[in-house]
Amino acid sequence: MNNMANEQPVPTQAELEALKILWQHGPSTVRFVHDLLTQDLKDVRYTTTLKIMQVMTEKGMVKRDESKMTHVYYPLVEEQRTMGVIADRFVQNMYNGSISKLLVAFMNNKPSSEQELQQMKELFKKLDREQ
Repeated sequence: MNNMANEQPVPTQAELEALKILWQHGPSTVRFVHDLLTQDLKDVRYTTTLKIMQVMTEKGMVKRDESKMTHVYYPLVEEQRTMGVIADRFVQNMYNGSISKLLVAFMNNKPSSEQELQQMKELFKKLDREQ
């Protein structure tokens, strides 16, 4: 595995969902995060969301501002970097680190539009020029 994955913890699915809310809406209370998380899942308890946020604080993914009566959580990890770490972990675990095997699997399982194919061609040309 590369160093990027070792430097930053990989969020669980529940942690990632909470981070997505913080990235999209900015610093938020547990109540706000909980309300958005449970729009579709009514059976999740507030205490579960609170525990997730507390664990994320311990892992260094978020920071809790305790200066006001209602604690506000701030993301400490960047969205693009976190998604890169998750993607890297996925490729390592599922495709033995081979991005080409991942691309072949995607191409075989889901037809691509002409626009997507053109974007891929342009990306490959750009990568060729850089090497």
